[in-house]
This record gives sequence, structure tokens and C-alpha cells, in this order.
Amino acid sequence: MMQVGSTLPAHNLNLSLARRASFRNYTSPLNPLTRTPSSCSYSAASVSSQTISRKAVSTSTEATRLHLANLDKLLQTQPPPKTQLDPQPDLENYKDQNTGSVENRGKGILEGLNLARLWPQVKAAEEMSPRHLNRLQRLLSKTGEYSPRNNLGTRWREYHGSNNWAGLLDPLDQNLRREVVRYGEFIQAAYHSFHSNPAMSAEEAQLPRHVALPDRSYKVTKSLYATSSIGLPDWVDDVAPDLGWMTQRSSWIGYVAVCDDKREISRMGRRDIVIALRGTSTCLEWAENMRAQLIQMPSTEGGEQAQAKVECGFLSLYKTGGEHVPSLSESVVEEVKRLMEQYKGETLSITVTGHSLGAAIALLVGDELKTCAEEMPSVAVFSFGGPRVGNRGFTKRMDDKNVKVLRIVNSQDVITRVPGIFIGEGVLEEKLKSAKVGGFVDMIDRNMPLAYSHVGTELRVDTKMSPYLKPNADVACCHDLEAYLHLVDGFLASNCPFRENAKRSLVRLLQDQGSNVKKLYTSKANNLTRLKLEREGLQMASCLPSPS
Repeated sequence: MMQVGSTLPAHNLNLSLARRASFRNYTSPLNPLTRTPSSCSYSAASVSSQTISRKAVSTSTEATRLHLANLDKLLQTQPPPKTQLDPQPDLENYKDQNTGSVENRGKGILEGLNLARLWPQVKAAEEMSPRHLNRLQRLLSKTGEYSPRNNLGTRWREYHGSNNWAGLLDPLDQNLRREVVRYGEFIQAAYHSFHSNPAMSAEEAQLPRHVALPDRSYKVTKSLYATSSIGLPDWVDDVAPDLGWMTQRSSWIGYVAVCDDKREISRMGRRDIVIALRGTSTCLEWAENMRAQLIQMPSTEGGEQAQAKVECGFLSLYKTGGEHVPSLSESVVEEVKRLMEQYKGETLSITVTGHSLGAAIALLVGDELKTCAEEMPSVAVFSFGGPRVGNRGFTKRMDDKNVKVLRIVNSQDVITRVPGIFIGEGVLEEKLKSAKVGGFVDMIDRNMPLAYSHVGTELRVDTKMSPYLKPNADVACCHDLEAYLHLVDGFLASNCPFRENAKRSLVRLLQDQGSNVKKLYTSKANNLTRLKLEREGLQMASCLPSPS
């Protein structure tokens, strides 16, 4: 046994203790080993080496936990950057930095020079830097933080396209942004429901399928099925019996839902009927996509509407009936008429939304619904990453029927530029018309099998505007629905960087497109997630959890 007093004189012992106490007072406040001098006991009593070892291990474990907890509290107590719900003030900061606003007071000399007006990319890179750990941690939360749902009231027709969304797209109105993202989430619900059970039996076709809707104020009233007019040889099922759902002619493609919540109806200013359609998922649907020749649309009217043509494969999926299910066309019209009769006398709206193949079929749905009954309510189509569907005659037909179409397009998405060659819409067609060769354009439109044209108003986003995605992201990422919603949520205007107060969670984007996210953010995300799991005493999962 070693006595402390036997090694040091009494006066040296007191001096040593005083120095130790004064030294320990200057340690980090985050260090759990810090103690006040009065709490330290320097008894001359002997202590066994085994007891000291046990206490040291216990103290080390507690110290690690407390240190992580203190570090997390320190990060959370830092004031978050000031956010703004309305994009207009952000635009003013980018356009006019010499207004002497309150935000500019008290800043440093360099920031007072407002260099962000000259180099906005530098400011955007700084604000979206992973050094802002609090913000990145919020975007990696399990539950997404969504934009506020403001009361649309009497302006709902404007947000539903009555004026072709004039003045709402560039800069993007915050209410319209939220509505666009919400309709995109209806499509995600269709994808999830299909991939959870892609096979279809004759018994299931007679029952409504469960769909986990992102908005609980809506309820599903009808399941929709699309049937291909072509089939694969029977030997395909013998070679790959486990992939029967990939080769089945009829597949579940979407659903009809109606708003059934009084508060939400009051907020939106009407009762909304939603028709959500997923994209291509089966082999036969891919085969129909390749049937790119234009065919005549059935029409009872003459004139230019009689010249309306659409892609053969899209029309086939829409009009063909299955062995156990009616055609998609019949199902949609029947259900919409039933809901109109059920809610007769109320203010209604019909919103058709789809992604990829679903976006193409959504145009056909909107075209037929507008004339399927008298006194039809407002019909609007919100399409994400949709290909071209028909020729200029079909575009004119949609305009004459007053079907409002908002196309959300990613500049890097090649799917939005097919099918079609030479002309169909855009600059080349306008140049040919200005050169007084309009008859030549009409001749090509009538005789050329691939003279396609886009329909509706365009909201254009770009993968390169996102600070999280790689600028050279692959084709799948540029066409991915979650990537579209991520870009819409961060879009301010065509001449502004990604908005700094974007609220959509990055968890699903990391899950679906992890290889296309910048490594700087993936590493930070992994570190933050691992730190949180260690603090909660959990093991690191193989992938980040989905917000749904």
C-alpha cells in the first residue's frame, strides 16, 4: 500500500493540490471528467488496484456517452439560418443587394460588399455546405418537413391552371410548389403499392387495393388496371415462372381518390378528385412504349381535331380491356361519373397526375374526361417526366377542350425528348413558320409518322441546380420521381440557385440515388446518422430509413 503523504511533504502536498485544482478549472465544459476542487478527495487511505481499474472503465464509458450528448446539444442549440416561406424576398436579395435591408446590418465588410450578386454560385455553395450540420441533419430526419399548406380559397382555379399558371412558375409560387409536390407524392404511393404486390389475380381485380396515401384527407375509391394488346409467347412463362407478373397483360397501374376531409376541402376551396398513375414497370408496358408510330384518335368531330394522332402504344394501354378487368378508359370514366353524381351540387375539380408512362396516359385521361359528361368540372393534368404523346393536332384538340396541362420537365431527362424527330414543337417549328413555309410544316405533320408535339405549360428544373446531386448524374437519376420532387422543392426561379430553406428530406434520395449524390454529402450523412444511432444505442442499418 502506498500512502500519498509518505511521498510528499505537507507543504508540497498542499501546493500540488492547489495547482491541480486551478488547472482542472480550465478544462472543457463539455468534458464529463471535469469536477470542482471541492469534489476531489485526496484521502491518504489506500485503494486497491482492482477497484481503480473497474472505476476507470466505468468512468470512460460514461464519459463517452456524456461527451456525445453534450456535442449533440451544442449542435442543436446553434441558431438555424433564417428561413422564408415566400420566395419573393429571396429573389430580391439576388436581384438588388443595395437596398440597405435589415438582413444586411451588422455583417462584415466583405459581406457588406454584396459579392453574392456577382457570384451567386459561391453564396449558394457556402449556404448548402455540409458544414451546416444542423441543416443537413434536419434534411436527414426520418419524417420530412413539408412546406406549409396555405389557404387557397378563391384562388384555387388559378392554381389549377385556369390561366395556364401565368405568373406562378418563374419565380415558382410557394403554394403551387406545395401542390405540385403533393401530387407527385400521390404517384409515389402508386409505385409503392404496385411494387409491394405486382402480381394480379382474378379475385384481386374485383377488390380495391390498399394504398398508403401520403395525404390522409383523401380516400381511395377505385383501383385502375392497364392492359397491353400484345402478349409474349407461352414458353416465356416456362423459362421464367417466377416473373409471371412481368409478362402478365393486365397490371395495376393506379387509383382514383377523393378528398373526404371537411377542413381540407375548405382549405382547397373545392372537393378534389385525384387520378394517380405510375410509370413503366412490366415487360409488356416497355414493349408498348416502343410502338412509337402515330395513329388516328377516335373522334366524332371534324376539322383539325380529326387530325389528332397519338402514340400507338399509349393508346393501346389506355383502351384495351383485360380478361378480368375493364379497360383503363372505361374504369376512369365510370368512377368519375359516379363521384360526380355522389357529390352533385358541390364544387369539384379533377386532377390527373402521372410519371413517365403514367404522365403520357394522364393526357389521354384528361382528353376523354373533359367531354364524357355535361357540366364537367375543371380538369388539370400534372405530369412528371412525361414523353411526347401526340402530334400538333392532338395539342390543338387539348387546347380546344380547355384541358390544363402542367409538365414538370428536367432539362437532363432524355425521356422528355422522345419520341419524335426533326419538328413537333419548339424553335425549329417557329422558324419554319416565320419563313412562310407553314404549308410544309402541315404536310410533315400529316404524313410524317414521328411528328410529335408537347402539350401544355412547362415548368423546367435542372439536375445541375441541386447542390446535392452530381452534375453528371446518370439517366435513371434524371428521370427518377424522387429526384423530380427534390428539384421542385428547391426551385426558386430559373435565374436563382437552389433555395436554401428547402424542406424535403434527403433520406429517400440517398436510398434511391445514393450513387448520384455527391460524396461529400453521403459521407457527412453517414457520419451524422452513425453519431445519432450510437447515441441512441442502436446498430448502424444497411440503409437510411424511408420517411414513409
